[in-house]
Amino acid sequence: MDLVAPVVVEPLRRRRCSECRRGPLERMIVEYGRPVCLDCADLGHLVFLRRGDTALTRRARERSALWAVVVRHNRRRTRYERQGLLVEEAALARAEEACLADAEARARRRARDAERRAVRDAGITEALRAEILLLFPAMPPERAAEIAAHASAKGSGRVGRTAAGRALDRGAVTAAVRASVRHVDTPYDSLLMSGVPRHQARTRVGPAIDTVLRTWRADTRTRPA
Repeated sequence: MDLVAPVVVEPLRRRRCSECRRGPLERMIVEYGRPVCLDCADLGHLVFLRRGDTALTRRARERSALWAVVVRHNRRRTRYERQGLLVEEAALARAEEACLADAEARARRRARDAERRAVRDAGITEALRAEILLLFPAMPPERAAEIAAHASAKGSGRVGRTAAGRALDRGAVTAAVRASVRHVDTPYDSLLMSGVPRHQARTRVGPAIDTVLRTWRADTRTRPA
């Protein structure tokens, strides 16, 4: 049977319970479009566990017969984001004991996982660097390394972390190089700071970018495809 956890909201403005009239409410549920405090909603006995510790959250949830998800609306992103859980106090205590008991083992596992990720990330960066030099053999090697490291930085969302970048798609690799040239070798950033719209600024610096790329490509037209 699929479980459907209650959703508790941290309101952004002052609200009062529609049943007992208490307020302002730190947390509430919404029933039929009306705010209801946790006591009236029979959730007042639960304690708040802030998100962040994955193992503790999972264990507390598994040990709690009743639990609820706590969310807050992010106006900038126009969406609700999870803040943590409400769980039974006894369940949280048992979960904390379990986490303390195997803390050392989990720390070792996290260290091994971090090492594996570091090796994998280094491989992604090195493959991207090699592909950049294959496409632009006249580029200074240190510049290729710099572009590869920037484009493949973990969590950046840049070209090197996309599916196309990991596959060393030539269009994606060239896009990463063009972006670097745009910011480093042209007055593009200065144009933006002076109020020039982005599309106009890109048009202005386009010929300069193409010149740099032609220089770095050298005679790649004679190389096998």
